[in-house]
Amino acid sequence: MPPNTTASSGQKPGKSGRKKGRRARLLVIVLVLAIIGGVGYGSYWSISTVRASFPQTKGSITLDGLSGPVDVQRDDYGIPQIYASTDEDLFMAQGYVQAQDRFYEMDVRRHMTAGRLSEMFGKSQIGNDAFLRTLGWDRVAKEEYDTKLSAETKKYLQAYAKGVNAYLRGKDGKDISLEYAALGFSNEYQPEEWTPVDSISWLKAMAWDLRGNMQDEIDRALMTSRLGPKQIADLYPEYPYNRNKAIIREGQYDEIAGTWSQGAQGTQGLPGSQGSGSSTQSGAGTGGGGISTGTSGTAGTAGTAGTAGTSGASSAVQTQLSGLYKVLEDVPEAVGVNGNGIGSNSWVVSGDHTVSGKPLLANDPHLSATLPSVWYQMGLHCKVISQKCQYNVSGYTFAGMPGVIIGHNEDIAWGMTNSGVDVTDLYLEKLTGNGYEYDGKVRSFDTREETIAVAGGGSKKIVVRTTNNGPLLSDREDELLKVGKKATVNTAAPDRGDGYAIALRWTALDPGTSMDAVFAINRAKDWNGFRKAAALFDVPSQNLVYADTKDNIGYQLPGRIPIRGEGDGSLPAPGWDSKYRWTGYIDQDELPYEYNPDRGYVVTANQAVVDKDKYPYTLTADWGYGTRSQRLADLIDSKIKGGGKVSTEDMRQMQLDNSSEVARLLVPRLLKIDVEDKSVRETQKLLEGWDYTQDADSAAAAYFNAVWRNILKLAFGNKLPKELRVKGQCLTVDPVDTTGPADEDQKVRECGERDADQAQPDGGDRWFETVRRIIDDEDNDWWSAPGTRTEEPANTRDELFERAMDDARWELTAKLGKDIDTWNWGRLHRLFLKNQTLGTNGPGFLQYMLNRGPWNLGGGEATVNATGWNAAGGYGVVWVPSMRMVVNLGDLDKSKWINLTGASGHAYNAHYTDQTDKWANGELLTWPFSQKAVDANTSDTLLLKP
Repeated sequence: MPPNTTASSGQKPGKSGRKKGRRARLLVIVLVLAIIGGVGYGSYWSISTVRASFPQTKGSITLDGLSGPVDVQRDDYGIPQIYASTDEDLFMAQGYVQAQDRFYEMDVRRHMTAGRLSEMFGKSQIGNDAFLRTLGWDRVAKEEYDTKLSAETKKYLQAYAKGVNAYLRGKDGKDISLEYAALGFSNEYQPEEWTPVDSISWLKAMAWDLRGNMQDEIDRALMTSRLGPKQIADLYPEYPYNRNKAIIREGQYDEIAGTWSQGAQGTQGLPGSQGSGSSTQSGAGTGGGGISTGTSGTAGTAGTAGTAGTSGASSAVQTQLSGLYKVLEDVPEAVGVNGNGIGSNSWVVSGDHTVSGKPLLANDPHLSATLPSVWYQMGLHCKVISQKCQYNVSGYTFAGMPGVIIGHNEDIAWGMTNSGVDVTDLYLEKLTGNGYEYDGKVRSFDTREETIAVAGGGSKKIVVRTTNNGPLLSDREDELLKVGKKATVNTAAPDRGDGYAIALRWTALDPGTSMDAVFAINRAKDWNGFRKAAALFDVPSQNLVYADTKDNIGYQLPGRIPIRGEGDGSLPAPGWDSKYRWTGYIDQDELPYEYNPDRGYVVTANQAVVDKDKYPYTLTADWGYGTRSQRLADLIDSKIKGGGKVSTEDMRQMQLDNSSEVARLLVPRLLKIDVEDKSVRETQKLLEGWDYTQDADSAAAAYFNAVWRNILKLAFGNKLPKELRVKGQCLTVDPVDTTGPADEDQKVRECGERDADQAQPDGGDRWFETVRRIIDDEDNDWWSAPGTRTEEPANTRDELFERAMDDARWELTAKLGKDIDTWNWGRLHRLFLKNQTLGTNGPGFLQYMLNRGPWNLGGGEATVNATGWNAAGGYGVVWVPSMRMVVNLGDLDKSKWINLTGASGHAYNAHYTDQTDKWANGELLTWPFSQKAVDANTSDTLLLKP
């Protein structure tokens, strides 16, 4: 790895382009020396080879297809602001500029979304390609382009593609990026032209990572091999509505009109209905629907609603789900951590409570730490706003997509967080011959054949089979097919026939209009225009927060959200029974919103959208539990009620809040324990007087988080089935079918099967809520842990806590040294930025060149400054605030922003990671918007000529 840098090192990017250029030249020298060292590849790359892909940012370039000149102004961080005279020129220039900085990233993404990674990286990617071909993202994207999108949107997509292709014209791979030069060692891959469908497909990848509760659906079913219904319900507690407020606190559902309206408060609860939110609440053991089992207690029968939610699948079907998870685990994430741990913060404060008298809006999406960052900052400006040129917008977008995803125009600002709404369901399908059973009859599969080309020669053919519930995911794993043929369910299910398979129903597999929504939001001028645009944003379903220069704020839940017949989506459903089919989608007029609430702010941080008794539809059984959202609400309330006014700096400080609510609950109890071991007493004293903030240099934070990790392991982790535990973590356990403690000679050795950053318990706010529910029940069964050769069994809460404190002491001694004065949280909690392809699996010297880090970070899980880590696997950072922004609607030029890495995707370019030190330190950059402010911050100008 390159030399370490830390958030507290004081290293900051140079303010002038000259200093950055000097650094770039030094890095190029280092690069060339490293490459010379890689003589095993029999190749030599000169400095000119390395720099060949760097973008031209000054002078002029002629682009065929432009109707007029376009100016591209970049600041000291390489962030482009584009000025054009027509919409088509604007988006053509956007495509050209993004390709300059990020084409390799764009190319990898489109190969991922199309299931064509094997064409770039060889046979190791065949499994991923087969799974992605089964989902068929690019097929759906093409159907959207052909049948759903407006003529205007198609025109913009075509212009964008024209710009990308103008950049590619006449270039070899080595002229485009260092990675292509490296790929040239093993194959003759050459980039192909960009298409509009390539841009649309990326929205499918984003939707996949933000798809809702499919992982919880699988996990709940897998848990039934070890845990009973009540135990599973303990691990999926109901949302704490009384303590952690829902997003919407004002307004009601009008049952007569069938619409949501902003009206009087204190509405009475809605009557329960089939599939309604009021009758199917969160938690295994309480929801309806599922495939019953005979292994962990019994519940409702397959095909009936009720207590089937406590069961899951038979042991054989559980094996299918475990195998499916392994397939899912390997699929490259687009913006998240394969659907796990994805959060975000976004909130808006009205002008009544701000220093400027106009709203402030903040957003920091929590996504995987990628290099380059998933986000690309830019401004898109029409020189004169008119019918032929309608845009004046700035913010964050994805390389490969036209428009701006999150940001502001001259009238409004908007932010997004993942709503967590459940838009996926797994169905167990009963196979018969060449078809599947549905309501007692056999239906034929829809089938198609796909050919996967492989770099270096050869290909693989697959057949994709689809039911009326969606494609068969289980076809992508040979072992799953074998298990499906042997699977059994209870007597209420159809005869086994030729076995069972797993199908996926997902809203994003139907063509939609989300690409239309991007441009409509970019042009919106007011609340009504924004809501109209949001109605087009069908997938993924996001929490949208809003503010405008007229001092209005609001919230809208958009999306294509299914209405279920029976079941609540918390467990796989019986595909052979039509009662479990989706019956439609919630109408736009019925989706919850809030406009200018009396409290003067809106907070979204993945908590429940609306109280369970105010809404007739099930949105999900798996909300985030509201730890971050309530902390933010408390911070805003304390400022307002104290008579203060919120500033841009206050919003920034809130984004960096490191307070651990878990520590606030547990530390007073930990300090009361009479610890015998003097070395453990020494570390226990670190917690005395600690203010519960998890700064990078805090020894108390390091020790507490180690204690928390060991509490989770002893109380819960060691009791979970192997499918949920960390790969290689082996335990001696009782056989599955035993009803009591087994004799020693009957016990079996089981080893975990999940990657460390995907295992459970991950320590997120669901586990915090689980512990909170039992914290005062000192003799609860969860507090028991068997003894070891060196430890007595734990039978009470305090005995288990003492064991955890002891284990944490010696774990950190091994990791950080015996002297606790040298301990700090940042040494454990480190961020490494890795190139997502060759930086992860390439040769060692390439990883050295492409990757950066580590940075020692503060923050943690379930805190506002959500630098996520997985407690089951370790302390390393696995997801982060992928960007931060604060929009000042009183003066847009006083807005602030930062990206995780930099504008460039070119290793050793000055803008590769030039924002990361500031990001790690919690700093924000100036965000110019007006022509005057942009001019004042411009360091390079490129003229694109027709």
